Amino acid sequence: MSGPVRVLLADDQQLIRTALRMVMADLDDVEVVGEASDGAEAVRLTAQLAPDVVVMDIRMPGTDGIEATRRITESSAPARVVVLTTFDDDDHVYGALRAGASGFLVKDMALDDIIGAVRVVAAGDALIAPSVTRRLIRDFASSRPELARTRRELTRVTEREREVLTLVGSGLSNTEIAAELCISVATAKTYLTRLFTKLDARDRVQLVILAYEAGLVSVGPGQASPRAAGPR
Repeated sequence: MSGPVRVLLADDQQLIRTALRMVMADLDDVEVVGEASDGAEAVRLTAQLAPDVVVMDIRMPGTDGIEATRRITESSAPARVVVLTTFDDDDHVYGALRAGASGFLVKDMALDDIIGAVRVVAAGDALIAPSVTRRLIRDFASSRPELARTRRELTRVTEREREVLTLVGSGLSNTEIAAELCISVATAKTYLTRLFTKLDARDRVQLVILAYEAGLVSVGPGQASPRAAGPR
């Protein structure tokens, strides 16, 4: 991407918008191009200002952040949406992801991590807060449904694809996967595309669940951690 990442801030709390704007003002590669105080305004300004990334709160008056995210991702606007909220309960997580959000973050994350997530999403990757990833795994795969079927499916993937799936299941972004495996980001994305096709997975969340069901990752009280995936 040439030039700074163009960001639209959508939050009904002016304090939050001001804090994010002040932090981003000191960055050379991120530029705040507008602010919205509700979902309808966020949709309108996205069409008007063409930001690269919309940082979207969920609970706002009128049109909420989930509906606004859906309208933006279904429109011709190229903007990607990062949901940033104090509410990380299941309905909000799943609603945001179903609406097409590329990231789901919680406001108690460090500001540096939030800025990093904006950069990751602007580069075409997806990112979910680690705490949310752990909950998704537990909620979707606590009973490990159809485990045998999942393992049969994994016989179709190569050893390298299995490694990539393990890292996806551990919550790594494409950039982090590339660094871990000493490959380019473009190559990492190619492996992800192959996994989507071979495993009939709709999105990255489904790959996380498949990795868990297949026993490639385990979830402890503190974090999701990869199990050994074999030699590289």
